[in-house]
Amino acid sequence: MGHSAQTNIACSIIVPIYNEARAVQELYERLTKTMSRTGLSYELVFVDDGSTDQTPLLLEGFAENDDKVVVVELRRNFGKSAAYAAGFDFSKGKIIISMDGDLQHQPEDIPRFLEKIEEGYDVICSWRKRRVDNLVTRRIPSRMANWLASKTTGVKIHDFGGGFKAYKREIFEEIGLYSEIHRFIPALALQRGAKIVEIPIENIPRPHGKSRYGLGRIFDVVFDLTAVGFLVGYLTRPMYFFGKLAFCCIALALAMSTYILYDKFIYHVPIHIAHLPLAILAVMLFLVGLIFATTGLIGEVLCRIYFESTNKKIYSVRRAYHRENPKEA
Repeated sequence: MGHSAQTNIACSIIVPIYNEARAVQELYERLTKTMSRTGLSYELVFVDDGSTDQTPLLLEGFAENDDKVVVVELRRNFGKSAAYAAGFDFSKGKIIISMDGDLQHQPEDIPRFLEKIEEGYDVICSWRKRRVDNLVTRRIPSRMANWLASKTTGVKIHDFGGGFKAYKREIFEEIGLYSEIHRFIPALALQRGAKIVEIPIENIPRPHGKSRYGLGRIFDVVFDLTAVGFLVGYLTRPMYFFGKLAFCCIALALAMSTYILYDKFIYHVPIHIAHLPLAILAVMLFLVGLIFATTGLIGEVLCRIYFESTNKKIYSVRRAYHRENPKEA
């Protein structure tokens, strides 16, 4: 059972953990020291994402001795987005801070995130300005992915992949987490009208163990980026997306057909001899265009069913107010 959000806890630190037995003790101590200095009420939400080492035992010990520690143990390794979602569901803070559990994120940077929240920002992203990862397998692919993500989503930040972020709870509540979508929370938040800023952080080598991420994750990022691009641009108007594809396919099919018929009636060129492959391609493009158009219509219907059945709005309100006794003009 998750915690109720109706509490006075100011800040929740959510940390997904997977086989980090060598790092978790130091992480806990540094988090405790840092948060104690802020003077805010807080909780540390550790989400054990199916660890197979001594991590669960260490986390259990923290929880037994510190009432500010919440431990959520998942039945198996579900992935970081699922772990973040579980951490959010079991958290109670008005401010949510997410960070990795391998000590590459410095707990001492948390007050800088909190300062930006105080300045009125809704989402604060970390920027690993000077990365220490492998140039070929990490830095170059990351730079390309971040550039593509920025262009696709319209979010002007440099580092989508960094898990060190801070959110106001009301923004986080409106975003469902699935797949590896946690990388693109800023894009989904921007769609809801959130104010976003990034702050540079120090990127240090992983103190213990080695990263489980490599070139193979590029495909995952591209697939998720495609999904996010659709969600950001066309969630409430899918016909605009599929309609454009339908128009392109049908227009190309009509252009090919016009050329084939022009050749046939003006120059008397037999279609089945000179243009059979082109004619087949034109028919296929026309059918694909119809499929895209039909998909767009179905998407429009599903969109309306979704918003009506979930009672979700296609807008996000920052605040609402009225004058008690407005003066008549």
